[in-house]
Amino acid sequence: MRAVVQRVLNASVTVDNQVVGQIGHGLLVLLGVDEQDTEADIQYTAEKIIGLRIFNDEENKFNLSLEDVKGEMLVVSQFTLHGDCRRGRRPSFSTAARPEKAVLYYEKFVELVRSKGIHVGTGVFAAHMLISLVNDGPVTILVDSKKVF
Repeated sequence: MRAVVQRVLNASVTVDNQVVGQIGHGLLVLLGVDEQDTEADIQYTAEKIIGLRIFNDEENKFNLSLEDVKGEMLVVSQFTLHGDCRRGRRPSFSTAARPEKAVLYYEKFVELVRSKGIHVGTGVFAAHMLISLVNDGPVTILVDSKKVF
């Protein structure tokens, strides 16, 4: 499971001219599910992101997590995070999970984060989405449950 995590002042996702998910201060998470992912990858990724100390404390140091600042999370599925660009010019998405698995794991990820008491907004799985955000910092972190990076 891969995620691009952006610390935001606010973020929203729009589908067919309707805002379907939005948050204030917190994290925008673009989430990609790999065909080899298991339930353990969901657990690892959710806990890692919730616990990331990427919010500033009173000394302006990265010491606080999403839970510490009582932030929100907007989760958007994005299979293109598994695009392999090493050969040619067209990315290969062969390692991305099939839609039926990806939607299940995406929903389980969202439910796990919600179970921690965090307000979660979402996009619409497999829809064409427009994402608006104000990146705070900017702070952008990559998370990979296989620990590739």
